[in-house]
Amino acid sequence: MEYETEFKPRAVKDIENLSSRMQTKIIKNIEIMGHDLTGDVKRLTNFTPEYRLRVGDYRVLFEIENERIVVYRIRHRREVYR
Repeated sequence: MEYETEFKPRAVKDIENLSSRMQTKIIKNIEIMGHDLTGDVKRLTNFTPEYRLRVGDYRVLFEIENERIVVYRIRHRREVYR
């Protein structure tokens, strides 16, 4: 199943603050995930947004709405769940 990806304004700011190498790596993983939810995707319990994608030490928090992936935050693992 193919998913359309939407970035919330906060996620855009998060990714702009990263190095260009890390930006490329994260965007590539989000594109791959958009094809089939492949990659290191995990459903979170008692947390909103509902899913996370692990890319090295960074986490991409997102939800699935119909056939869209809505990315809310992209943060370092020690900061993301606070």
